[in-house]
Amino acid sequence: MSASPLLAQLIEALRCLPGVGSKSAQRMAYHLLERDREGGLRLSAALAEAVEKVGHCESCRDFSETPVCAICASASRERGLLCAIESPADRLAIETATGYRGLYFVLQGRLSPLDGIGPKELGLDKLAARLAQGEVRELIIATNPTVEGEATAHYLAQLARQAGVTPSRLAHGLPLGGELEYVDRGTLAHAFGSRSEIPS
Repeated sequence: MSASPLLAQLIEALRCLPGVGSKSAQRMAYHLLERDREGGLRLSAALAEAVEKVGHCESCRDFSETPVCAICASASRERGLLCAIESPADRLAIETATGYRGLYFVLQGRLSPLDGIGPKELGLDKLAARLAQGEVRELIIATNPTVEGEATAHYLAQLARQAGVTPSRLAHGLPLGGELEYVDRGTLAHAFGSRSEIPS
């Protein structure tokens, strides 16, 4: 039991972060109070401002401080390409690792009926309306290769076809530089089943 109710409150508040248990939260709280109170104040101010001012883009549902984010507002992006992703972190990964110049639609999750997450929670009515406008010619489905991610991808592909849009799926399989003997069975089976012809 902590001698300070405020310290206990800080530790409990830090536990809301993913992967942070009671010991990690306690270490963080002690560090801030013992060694970096100024950093704690900066963290507190930045967190309060972000929670108050960061919302979602009206077009793609990504995090944004403005009604329409910079990517959706950019005239240099290819409007015929739309990439459906599960989270804002996925958008950042794609932007960093690829030369993709299209637009995004952030689902903010994946279909999971057991958790009460259906098409409405993912904004799929909004996505269907966007596809029906006729501007998008290809929907690139970049959901994670999990059971829920695959179910979501299947649903999105149907949605695209209904609107006359070509659905495509990110390739999954062997990591570049990986060795077959160290690849897990599920990944290897998926890669083997999804093999493609080598172009001449």
